Amino acid sequence: MGYVLIMSPLDIDSIHGLYRKALPSGFLRRLGRQFGLRRGIYSLGVVVWLMMRQRLQTNGSLAQTVRELRSPAGRKLLPACKRVRDGRISAGTGGYCQARQNLPIEAVNLMADEIFEHLRAQLRPGCPGLDQPVFLLDGSSIRLAAQGDLPEHYPPVANQHGSSHWPVLKIAVLHDAVTGLAMRPRWGPMNGPKACSEQQLAVQAMEPLPAGAVLLGDRNFGIFGMAWKAQQRGHPVVLRLTAQRAKKLLGRALQPGLEEEVVWRPSQWDRRTHPDLPADAAVSGRLLICTCPGAREPLLCLFTTLLLPAAEVAQLYGLRWNVETDLRSLKHVLRLHQWSCRSAAMMEKELVLAMAAYNLVRAVMWLAAERAGVPPRRLSFSAVYGAIECFLPYLLAAKTKKTRDRYFEQMVALAAEYKLPRRRKKRCYPREVWGSGSRFPTRKGCHGKIEN
Repeated sequence: MGYVLIMSPLDIDSIHGLYRKALPSGFLRRLGRQFGLRRGIYSLGVVVWLMMRQRLQTNGSLAQTVRELRSPAGRKLLPACKRVRDGRISAGTGGYCQARQNLPIEAVNLMADEIFEHLRAQLRPGCPGLDQPVFLLDGSSIRLAAQGDLPEHYPPVANQHGSSHWPVLKIAVLHDAVTGLAMRPRWGPMNGPKACSEQQLAVQAMEPLPAGAVLLGDRNFGIFGMAWKAQQRGHPVVLRLTAQRAKKLLGRALQPGLEEEVVWRPSQWDRRTHPDLPADAAVSGRLLICTCPGAREPLLCLFTTLLLPAAEVAQLYGLRWNVETDLRSLKHVLRLHQWSCRSAAMMEKELVLAMAAYNLVRAVMWLAAERAGVPPRRLSFSAVYGAIECFLPYLLAAKTKKTRDRYFEQMVALAAEYKLPRRRKKRCYPREVWGSGSRFPTRKGCHGKIEN
């Protein structure tokens, strides 16, 4: 996979330096005036950085984040106000909590979008044979804490036996296929009267896509509605179809190696779920039937509106698996698999800024990949994340630019060593999951009563 990098290690002298270049002081001042935010120790830029810093910490607690402000490194992040000069910085979390609560979600969205656009303009990714960027589309779910107003906004699943305990959030993400940079996600409740599907969220996520960007999606998004919405926005697609849908679209039995031009028209089910479709709605493209020897499903059915040869389209679709590992990194490394927030408003802000912190790590991976001479996807996200966590206090505490540059070079050199191994042969054991035994009775009801 080819890629282009125009950012040199001296362009960003630290992770916080990268953050400041993506969100310059002039941009933050305009945003503060727009939303009427007060100045002080916890200014707009400081609060957003601290919330991102929480995601770059193993602990990630409010107390740990505020304690860092009392250190020599942390004081460099604060504005030059009288309280900072006098050293009157409280170790309590009350001021930080209030600043987090007062932070408008609209301002957070604008800042996350600005960070993404800045990094994407710096890195300028590209796929061989394509002039337009490629984005990977996928969806997932996140379990929330059953407290505050979260169960009201994101109801737990319910059936004939009653309601479960955990609120569940559904999310749709778009990641750059080469860099791994993540656009701001879209989310909604998984259950309840306002429940939304991943396809609905994906349509919302497509709105800010760069012009002409290619969309890669699995079978969950291989439906007419997604292909139609992408066509209306000028985005080529490579979508995997189920064998049944591909057979119906083709009008006959599937044959390995088949490549045929088709006109995809909505079915009755498509029109029921998308009543806004015009009477003449149709998407022209090609149906490709590829073989996957040794796979659980031997036939790979792809619908594409690209003009690339079939072999190149299949190779391009092979990049889609990267979004699965991206989601794993977000959930397990940045701790998005379960939240501890007590309000829906705070959860939304933390989710958006977690994606922004993820993008900063991806930028460092680009620099490390350039040093190692490998594609950035060959590096381990969790290992590079660990290198950043190790060096970040030294970068922030450095007194001179020369010292800071030296630490940053050492961090990038360390990150460049974390190459993922290439699997040269098949796994010699089946993929299995250990069962989770339970020695305790199941909690019944919502009043804390336990029945044996």
